[in-house]
Amino acid sequence: MIIFINGSINAGKSTVANLLAEKMDTTAVVEIDRFHEFIPWMSASESVLINLENAVLVIRNFYKRGFNVIVPYPLSKRNYDYLMEELKDIADDISIFTLNPDLEGVLKNRGKRELTEAKKEKIKYHYSTGINNPAFGKVINNTKQKPEETAGDILDFINLDNKY
Repeated sequence: MIIFINGSINAGKSTVANLLAEKMDTTAVVEIDRFHEFIPWMSASESVLINLENAVLVIRNFYKRGFNVIVPYPLSKRNYDYLMEELKDIADDISIFTLNPDLEGVLKNRGKRELTEAKKEKIKYHYSTGINNPAFGKVINNTKQKPEETAGDILDFINLDNKY
């Protein structure tokens, strides 16, 4: 099974992905943004396509070995289309969830993470372009949920809560 966790910066994607990985057997969490660390001299915006290409290869590698794969990443429509095209032969095993907390909450610092003004502007951009509420997948308003509740909702939706 492949699970994409979509949403803006600071929506809780990585936290929920890691909670899901704790509850599911043989699971890999593929953080697409980490691929940029291999090419730090290139701007993040320039590296998006390379990062997505690398993500497809890694997702496929884990998937063919029987791993569950969880991918937390903000998906624009274009990036969603690219990934679905590249993974179309295994699309039946893909679930997509978007975390959509209220904008006011996602603009606040959480835990040890301190948002820069640039990150806050990126969040506002994500919300203005609809990354938080796309036409694909299942949207979860996690404004008033603890991350564990959001992970539980995802497990309920994919019917894995009794298997793991």
